[in-house]
Amino acid sequence: MCTMEYEVYVRATISDLMIVCICVDDLLFSGSNAIEIEEFKRRIMLEFETTDLGLLSYFLGIEFAFICDGVFMHQRR
Repeated sequence: MCTMEYEVYVRATISDLMIVCICVDDLLFSGSNAIEIEEFKRRIMLEFETTDLGLLSYFLGIEFAFICDGVFMHQRR
């Protein structure tokens, strides 16, 4: 049995930030540089069988809605 099922990795430079959240077989990428995120996703897809689901809408039981002021997060039961 695996004692660790989740990880968060952060890469920060003076001008950019990238965050990768991993939980079992779900990955979430976020950051300030869209080009670097796309390059990172491309490299991951070369190594592992993955599916890009596009813009975030649902992750680990949380729904995300993009609104004019930012992102609205909620959980419905």
